[in-house]
Amino acid sequence: MRSNDAILFAVLFGSVAAALLFPHVGVVFQPYLLYFMMLLLFLSFLRLDFGAFVDISIPALLRIAGITAVKLVVLPAGLYGAALLTIPDYAIPVLLLSGISTGVVAPFIGTLLAADIAQVLRMVVVTSVIVPFSLPCLVRLLVGTEITIPLEHMIQMLAVVIFIPMVAVVLMRRYAPAVIDMISARQFPISLIVFSLINLGVFSKYSTYFFQNPGQILVAVALAYVLSVIYYLTGFILTPGRSRGEKLAAGVSMAAMNNVLVIVFSSRFFGPLSPTLAAMYMFPFFTMIVPIKLIAQYMMPVGRSHTR
Repeated sequence: MRSNDAILFAVLFGSVAAALLFPHVGVVFQPYLLYFMMLLLFLSFLRLDFGAFVDISIPALLRIAGITAVKLVVLPAGLYGAALLTIPDYAIPVLLLSGISTGVVAPFIGTLLAADIAQVLRMVVVTSVIVPFSLPCLVRLLVGTEITIPLEHMIQMLAVVIFIPMVAVVLMRRYAPAVIDMISARQFPISLIVFSLINLGVFSKYSTYFFQNPGQILVAVALAYVLSVIYYLTGFILTPGRSRGEKLAAGVSMAAMNNVLVIVFSSRFFGPLSPTLAAMYMFPFFTMIVPIKLIAQYMMPVGRSHTR
């Protein structure tokens, strides 16, 4: 493990421990989670070729359609069925977490893994537009419960979170390239700070529940890691013969989902297990970066890009 990876682990687990032991510190950051996500997206855009984002070739459209169908329909339905047979109490939490859209932080995770960021960003946009329709339909069909994910809110959030950092990078490339270079040189420590602030904001909400229900928390954490492995493997399997960057992009698109949104809306319709599993997914969300990076380096050929 490289020193940066060790630092990443230390900061992530240290911030989680601080949030659980001193939740009053994390409460300060809870209202700003959206802005922290925007900052991470800004950092991931620093080196992105925006021209590569718009790819409307038939092969590219077919690939993203197939991956989206698996991401939003096939995989969540399959995992829901598997959970019903093995851990029925967690069947609905698994369905909600698995069926949510690719998260806005996914491009930054992809940057750390050297994935095809344009492909990840396309998945963020496409799945965020579709999920207000797909997930309620899945829940109604499989569970028989009505839920509502407001489309207007999703579109507004998508526009704010994605396009403001994008415009900021474009303008700074034109008018302040030296600032871009300065930020890029300090990208890793800045990202660690933002990661820790997100953890403080999320886990401070679960401090009391964490200590009152340690058994459920351990089960949720273990399940979150199992799901994360399944998500990444699914992405890799869906991209046979593709380049390393495209395989990693598919894996990140599956695994780095919008779990914070699940935390927000699932507590309105279901019991505590759904938001708990979504919150505990923060552990593999960040810590899987290191093992996936090692797998990519030693088991995946770099290959050639097949974007077009």
